Amino acid sequence: MTTLTESGPGDTAVDLCKPHPGHPRPDGQDRYTIGEVAAWVGMSAHTLRWYERIGLMPHVDRSHTGQRRFTNRDLDWLAFVGKLRLTGMPVASMVRYAELVRLGEDTVDERAELLERTRRDVRSRIAELQETLALLDHKIELYGRTDPS
Repeated sequence: MTTLTESGPGDTAVDLCKPHPGHPRPDGQDRYTIGEVAAWVGMSAHTLRWYERIGLMPHVDRSHTGQRRFTNRDLDWLAFVGKLRLTGMPVASMVRYAELVRLGEDTVDERAELLERTRRDVRSRIAELQETLALLDHKIELYGRTDPS
């Protein structure tokens, strides 16, 4: 199985995603079916297969019968991918990021730039949403209602 790790110049490789403290099973006993993973990460089995096909997922081990067997590390990576999806990052950029991670520490600068660009986009969207919220609050006040929160 390919492991997604990151390292910076002069650093030792570290897991790309911090282990989730609430994995369903301990490391070493972590062999999940695609259905279990789909339920855990909130993605469909179809999406998980597609992610593997397009290179967004590292190689997933298979059982002797050919069924995918995911690990806790795969759950961590998929949780990270889920967060990237929430940012609005295009799938092509997520795939590029995964490729860069697999290529190793020579790609740290490009990975950082990709994430920094995404962070700028997220901050811009948050600012737009805050302005929208302020407008909604103003309109609601005009109707004589107050914010329940």
